[in-house]
Amino acid sequence: MKNMKTRRWWVLGALSFGLIAVGLDMTVLNVALPTLATELHASMSELQWFVNAYSLVLAAILLPAGMLGDRFGRKKWLLMALILFGAASIGCAFSKSPEMLIGMRALLGLGAAFLIPLSISVLPVLFSENERTKAMMIWATANMLGIPLGPIVGGWLLKNYHWGSVFLLNIPFVVVALIAVTLLMPESKSAIKQKLDLFGVVTSSIGLVVFTYGITKAGEKGWDNIEVLTTLIGGIVVLIGFILWQQKSKNPLIDLSLFRAPSFTWGSLLATLVSFAIFGLLFGMPQYFQVVAGADSFGTGVRLLPMIAGLIVGAKAADKFAARINVKNIVATGFVLIAIGLAMGATTEITSHYSFVAFWMTIFGFGLGLALPMLMDLAIGELSVERSGVGSALIMALRQVGGAIGVALLGTVLNSSYRGHINVTHLPAEVTVIVKQSASAGVAIANKLHSVNLLDSVRSSFVHGMDIMLLLCSGFAVMGFVLTLIYLPNKETSIVEKKVS
Repeated sequence: MKNMKTRRWWVLGALSFGLIAVGLDMTVLNVALPTLATELHASMSELQWFVNAYSLVLAAILLPAGMLGDRFGRKKWLLMALILFGAASIGCAFSKSPEMLIGMRALLGLGAAFLIPLSISVLPVLFSENERTKAMMIWATANMLGIPLGPIVGGWLLKNYHWGSVFLLNIPFVVVALIAVTLLMPESKSAIKQKLDLFGVVTSSIGLVVFTYGITKAGEKGWDNIEVLTTLIGGIVVLIGFILWQQKSKNPLIDLSLFRAPSFTWGSLLATLVSFAIFGLLFGMPQYFQVVAGADSFGTGVRLLPMIAGLIVGAKAADKFAARINVKNIVATGFVLIAIGLAMGATTEITSHYSFVAFWMTIFGFGLGLALPMLMDLAIGELSVERSGVGSALIMALRQVGGAIGVALLGTVLNSSYRGHINVTHLPAEVTVIVKQSASAGVAIANKLHSVNLLDSVRSSFVHGMDIMLLLCSGFAVMGFVLTLIYLPNKETSIVEKKVS
């Protein structure tokens, strides 16, 4: 028994290594895109598909991945996912054309679609109620840790080695996870053998892909674009059809009765709201560091570390407080700190010193550490061992869609404000179009023209848009605080209700 207690923490450590690889892969590509455009002669459309191929496959396969783990064995599918993720990373590294890289990125998304939900689904299997909260803290930290590490390590690799090295970076993490999961993790699967809900699999996958694609295009083309509106409406219609089918099906892909449990419903929805704020910050701040502070990719990653430091300290504090303070109060405090951090961020100016930015990002990260692991723990606490895979996948699907909406909506706010605020008088029409595309393009043009006035205008306009975006994010955090106080049950109440039922 003592040996098993030790082994499960080693298993969690191994899964955390795999998750760091997934986080690395999400951000390291942003660093590599300019190099890939040159080395592979990739067009702007192909560069977008390097990103979209990963996110769309991830959205499509999340729910079926959770179901397959429950049905045929979580360890088995985790091992296959790790092997696929490693092989696809090697494929990306040695891609000779944009088409090959797009295909390899899709395979990476397939591997991640299994790794993310199944790494959560084993937590209710391996850990008891008291231990699971701490385990979720470690999972959430690992899930976030790869985000700043990607630009830091990727930037250094791009300076010193071939661009393929940024994808080979995943391999050591995958190998460690493979060995540890193989040797230490017990197999687990549902004792209930349900028939495959093929129609549910197809409709959920199509609906999530179409909707996610529409959200992605909304960030590029605007919310009033015909293609965007048609795609979004089509995705929503398919997803509504999926939900109606789940209500009628004798063997549904997801158990809709989970939403009757306030802990699952509000834990999932509020975690999605937190993801909304995270993605907004991660969309704006790297651009701020590069456009305003003049940092390279390596420097950008380093400057994001205070957020991760705050997250780690916040998660540890939440673990300590959990025994004495109820979950609702911890999560509410987390949302307050997130809102304060983002509101302070909304006062950032061109002349602001990095110490100020690091300070408010640390506050934001601390609030994140208090709120997110607790919310995730509340949600997975309602999952039975038999359905933990598909239940975890449902939580992650909600967060994935929430993140995509966050990037598209908040990106639209930032870009619209930037374009409306920038001074492009006396510039030729063709140059004006380029300057308004993005702040990065504006800085490049200003440097090329040696125009100090244009450079100041680009930077001030970007910071103006970023401040509005961060203020909006702060407003969503305030909404999360209010919803937490009204709807989130206390953890003790949830446990009592489950025992009574």
